[in-house]
Amino acid sequence: MRSLKQYAFGLLSLFIALPVAAESGSITLIAAGDLLLGGSAAATVQRHGFDYPFLGISDILHSADIAMANLEAPLTRQSEPVADKRFTFKVDPAAAAALQRTGLTVLTLANNHIGDFGPTGVTDTIAALRPYGLRYTGAGKDLKQARRPTAIATEGGSVGFLAYSNTLPKDFYARSDRPGTAPGYPDFVRDDVQRLRTFVDYVVVSFHWGAELMTEPKEYQQRLARLAIDNGAQVVIGHHPHVLQGVEFYNGGVIYYSLGNFAFGSFSRNAKTGGLARITLADGGIKTAEILPLNVANYDILFQPQPLAKDAEFAINFAGLCTPLGVDMGKKREDGFWPLTGAAPKFAAADN
Repeated sequence: MRSLKQYAFGLLSLFIALPVAAESGSITLIAAGDLLLGGSAAATVQRHGFDYPFLGISDILHSADIAMANLEAPLTRQSEPVADKRFTFKVDPAAAAALQRTGLTVLTLANNHIGDFGPTGVTDTIAALRPYGLRYTGAGKDLKQARRPTAIATEGGSVGFLAYSNTLPKDFYARSDRPGTAPGYPDFVRDDVQRLRTFVDYVVVSFHWGAELMTEPKEYQQRLARLAIDNGAQVVIGHHPHVLQGVEFYNGGVIYYSLGNFAFGSFSRNAKTGGLARITLADGGIKTAEILPLNVANYDILFQPQPLAKDAEFAINFAGLCTPLGVDMGKKREDGFWPLTGAAPKFAAADN
């Protein structure tokens, strides 16, 4: 009982109250994919400032009650990257102020780059986010802190967030005596979601998973996503493949298997289209689920994602990813978001 009381006290200390929800009794959540303001974007951001990547998208983020993204680089001035890793990234901690100004509320830290500059880079990131009221989850000074959720209270209800990494290197996973990320082990996911659900109205779980450039979810992604929902989550958000994967409705929840890139410092010609998920939560469940396609082809938009202007091809391709999962795309709304509908497919519930 003592540990449960300690958990409840700790969770209450993580709550932040936000302004009144746009529609009384509901909460609008916007989720983005991978966010990297370093790498190939470093020179552009240094020239134009950290607000530059978000100029075409900030109004959309601000329109939501809560906006989240996966922060895929430590905010640190550490000079020595970890050894034996091909790609390592970092971003100056000054970027935190711009992340707050652009409308982001929650940043997930469980990924395969947050540890690129060692344990100090992880703790530097957390220290950089805190002064700006940016909520985070998925990494911490030890395993207990990495698994710790964050929670937000709005007039429409309370939302708790958890984040996990299912990517290599495993050396980035937090331990009892070492900073790092929360590993997405099934028993961690089950226990953490069950416990968090007793304190909040809605649970959102983020997973960094799958394979790069793979447009279909792996079997383990489906198992983990369904496990999270079977144990109390309403929303699962995935990233890491750098490309879009389909959406699935399951057991009253919604799963976005991969939202692809957001503002991401790479000139990859394979990562051209990302997405913003918009989910409206109401009456204890999902009221609407939508997606806004983004142009993230940096050789075109130079690290400044924009709503995709010519989206006919997107509609065909994304429908092809969603149809096997039992989801249909409706008619595009005036604001560019596409509604997603469909009954949950019939399959055995995930193992609890």
